[in-house]
Amino acid sequence: MSWFDSHCHLKTFWEKGELSAVIQRAQNASVLGMVTVGTSPKDWNIYSHLATEYQEMVYYSIGLHPGYVDEYWEQNTKGLRSFWDKPLPPVAFGEIGLDYFRLPSEEGKRNRMIDNQKAAFTKQLEWAKELDCPVIVHSRSAFDDCVNLIDASGLAWRNVVFHCFSEGAVQLNALLARGGVASFTGIVTFKNNDFLRQTLRLHPFEKLMLETDSPYLAPVPKRGKQNEPSYLSHIGEYLAENLQINSCELAAKTFRATRKFYRLPI
Repeated sequence: MSWFDSHCHLKTFWEKGELSAVIQRAQNASVLGMVTVGTSPKDWNIYSHLATEYQEMVYYSIGLHPGYVDEYWEQNTKGLRSFWDKPLPPVAFGEIGLDYFRLPSEEGKRNRMIDNQKAAFTKQLEWAKELDCPVIVHSRSAFDDCVNLIDASGLAWRNVVFHCFSEGAVQLNALLARGGVASFTGIVTFKNNDFLRQTLRLHPFEKLMLETDSPYLAPVPKRGKQNEPSYLSHIGEYLAENLQINSCELAAKTFRATRKFYRLPI
């Protein structure tokens, strides 16, 4: 059995000197691949280094997360595009997108923040289109605007995944109809999220991806603890039981779907 964590953040473990142990625990739990996802210039070089150190186990993406977008976003994205000229380039652009969950209450500041996020997202979508590479989308309270900007960009929807998907059937169907996909985190194991489990059932298993989003969102039975890639097996086992599918089959399908999306050898 092999699982693949399609979205995690390893910087915290690396800074604490815990990464080797985290990688070993992942392997012990049959998590045999992971994509560590960039969010700002503070982690891009770290993740490039880790992908070199742990080749064929750790892959990386880079992008400017909307939470790090401000009036200096253009300056902060300088050099981002050049990572694709490295001997070991990123496997995706991301995570990028829009986040309207925590906006200033003052209208002027709120509008400026939204405008900056949209501009940064649009520019990164432009680069991704030029590169014809996968894109990891962060969308929080901004689904329609994210979809509209991707539509306007001309980026091929086959390259798009909305990570940590927590929307409903209408939104999922909008992605699938365009050719995009969703990835699901440990929140599908939370007791009060039956609506999300029902939504997940609508997603074709052949394109389904699972993620930990570690060190955040630890699944049941590890909820409340620091999340890590090894916990992906808990998400997978829970879903296998809930969906009444053999866990080995689910692991194989999601492992293959993730590698295919990121254009890794299958």
